[in-house]
Amino acid sequence: MATLTYMPTDHVPVLLAELVALTDPRPGELAVDCTFGGGGHARAVAARLGPTGTLICIDRDPSAAERYREAEPELACQSRFVRGEFSAVLADLADEGVRPDVIYMDLGVSSMQIDAMERGFSYSYDAPLDMRMDPEQRLSAREVVNEWPQDRIAAILREYGEERHARAIAREIVARRPLETTAELVEAIRDAVPPAYRFGRGHPAKRTFQAIRIAVNEELRALQDALPRAWEMLAPGGRLAAISFHSLEDRTVKRFFADKARGCTCPPELPVCVCGREPEAELVTRRAVAPTPEELERNPRASSAHLRVARKLETNVEGA
Repeated sequence: MATLTYMPTDHVPVLLAELVALTDPRPGELAVDCTFGGGGHARAVAARLGPTGTLICIDRDPSAAERYREAEPELACQSRFVRGEFSAVLADLADEGVRPDVIYMDLGVSSMQIDAMERGFSYSYDAPLDMRMDPEQRLSAREVVNEWPQDRIAAILREYGEERHARAIAREIVARRPLETTAELVEAIRDAVPPAYRFGRGHPAKRTFQAIRIAVNEELRALQDALPRAWEMLAPGGRLAAISFHSLEDRTVKRFFADKARGCTCPPELPVCVCGREPEAELVTRRAVAPTPEELERNPRASSAHLRVARKLETNVEGA
């Protein structure tokens, strides 16, 4: 694999103390880290699991596999790494009969991926259009930008980026084809939006880059597939956690947890329950947990992070 060029930044795991406190990993338990990344959360969870516990680490990025090999001697528990997209790996683990006590997901792109300039995730560096979390997959940002129809590009900018100028940006992208680099894409975006938007709060390309990255890596589909798989395989009393950085991700997690925590769904005019539905989950976090001002001062990239945690109730679970 080619050597990647990184900007010199330290990996800072987001909401680390809150994740560990709310998922409460205990000695001897089994935990699954769905997005190993730089291993910051894994190290803290492993310390709580101890030598009798086990941590299964997942990531689709081959560079994460390298970081796991470097971190493995430091992990204070038994561990293994599985490379792959986490929703698919969870399905494989379930087939193996794995029943974790803790499953957690740190969603979105990692700092290491952003800072590896050749990966093309950042609008701050000029690089080939790529944005693949797994460099071996076929679809990249180059194909999205140069081959997708204008209407489809506009649709993902609206849905995944919540970009108000989606139609104008998509039109400009198509007019400038072929685009080969992130700088060319940024220039197209700047020329497509009103002057006030170019110099307003935040970079004018931020939402477009986010939307294209989500589309390239099918991030929302992966999350939607992973949540029910994780919940089904979770042991009774187990805790499921997700850290999201995007409103669509957070809403997906919120709705999933709320549905699992919901009891009777009968109309209020019925005098007694006839549906028989009982809650499957306790919401450990009634509201999303956000970073503290102190964390934001140390790590501004954490500004959009939200953590939600739910516990699987031991009653009403088959085999409990």
